[in-house]
Amino acid sequence: AGFDNFVRLFSTEPWRGTLWDAFRHNLLFFAGTMLVQNTVALLFAVLLYNLRVLRRFFQNLFFVPHLLATVLVGFLWNLILNPLFGPLNKGLRALGLGALAQPWLGQPETALPTIIAVNAWAWLGFPMMLFLANLGSIPPSYLEAARLDGASGFQVFRHVQLPLLRPSLVIVSVLTFIGNFNAFDLIFVMAGSSGSPGGATDVMGTFFYRTAFGTGQDAVSMGSALAVSMFGFIALVSLVFLRLARRGQMTYD
Repeated sequence: AGFDNFVRLFSTEPWRGTLWDAFRHNLLFFAGTMLVQNTVALLFAVLLYNLRVLRRFFQNLFFVPHLLATVLVGFLWNLILNPLFGPLNKGLRALGLGALAQPWLGQPETALPTIIAVNAWAWLGFPMMLFLANLGSIPPSYLEAARLDGASGFQVFRHVQLPLLRPSLVIVSVLTFIGNFNAFDLIFVMAGSSGSPGGATDVMGTFFYRTAFGTGQDAVSMGSALAVSMFGFIALVSLVFLRLARRGQMTYD
């Protein structure tokens, strides 16, 4: 069929509308995870780096969710977020915050942000360990020289440690992008293959699943076109990002 399947995918309904909705949700999924997961991971890494007691205990504690299977994480959080018997809403009501209790996965306004929060919680330990390792590789003499020059703790982090965290920041950003644009299993477990409610959590992975394993005549051909498009986009953006990061690293050096 040549490029006919790609033309249909990007220009005809219902493919075009569903594709762009799923792509938009993927962008939100990536941006939200990037902001929450990596910001909190960097904060925890700095706190653990300066911690002198129980550092290993907290490292293991924060890394445990990363070791759990994604399907198990989704199932456990489905139970926690259940609007009828879930401990989250019960805890809010017990604290007198019953107005905040709601069907987190049952309404379009909260479903995707909730899954983003769960995804960030599950993957928090990996970037935290990378940041912590990178912080440990910075020569202590750099930090001592900055303090002797009168720099505060925040100034030491802002002007000494943060620029030297560039390698791990680049790696974490690229891996977060690739992982989030390939997201499927967590969303499938928590919201189903249709991206419920009302398609609010539909991403490229679930759209591909429905397309490739559908019962229609075009299932294999359109699914293949979508898979190739996803691969090309992820590979292109990753290469561009790495090239820009490498150029920035050379300028910084």
